[in-house]
Amino acid sequence: MKIAVLAKQTFDTEAKITLKDGKVSEDGINLILNPYDEVAVEEALQIKEKQGGEVIVVTAGPEKTQDTLRQALAMGADKGVVVSADADADEYARAGILAKAVGGLGADLILCGHVAADDGSSQVPTRMAEILNLPHVNVVRKLELNGGVATCTRETDGGTEIIEVKLPAVITCQVGMNEPRYPSMKGIMQAKKKPVDKVAGEALANKTTVESLFIPPPKAAGKKIEGEAADVAAQLVNWLKNEARVVG
Repeated sequence: MKIAVLAKQTFDTEAKITLKDGKVSEDGINLILNPYDEVAVEEALQIKEKQGGEVIVVTAGPEKTQDTLRQALAMGADKGVVVSADADADEYARAGILAKAVGGLGADLILCGHVAADDGSSQVPTRMAEILNLPHVNVVRKLELNGGVATCTRETDGGTEIIEVKLPAVITCQVGMNEPRYPSMKGIMQAKKKPVDKVAGEALANKTTVESLFIPPPKAAGKKIEGEAADVAAQLVNWLKNEARVVG
């Protein structure tokens, strides 16, 4: 079985975001493999260990994104593909670029994290599936393969939904589906020798325009009201009415 996994390079989730010249500054920022995509890589590796096959990790972006692939290769993926794309490509352009690259791999299964930790849009896998005319199931917590059919278990509001789709298909993975492994020293050394293909991405214009970026203002300090119960109640009502402007 050939499994393609989409991977995105994102900021470390613990990084402090700052702006420079109207853009997010990468100064001093550690770039990592999107944590949700780590889950997808792990799932692909577990399938390979059970059924055999090949795991190919695909990313789109500037050349530095190949550093992200090395982590996936160190985990155990067989091959990486870097598709050149503008770092500012929006979801429409990124999905189109990846669809052309992934569509040429002949993958039996395409796994992705269900969302990227940096933008949270959760659009690229679904858009790509539509372009490739493939079935897709989102936010999957459990995946079972039987022949050419994938049985996907996903959480819904107040319950669980089980969906069966024929392969090939696009499936996005939710945290909790598995526990991604840490790359071993042997895996890290082997990753340096594994092939990483560089592919020219299709030039697609963005459908969206970012007018401006800004850091949200810091939250104001909380207000503590002390005193006797009757006085506290009166102060609270006054604050809600005249400062918080709560309309009853």
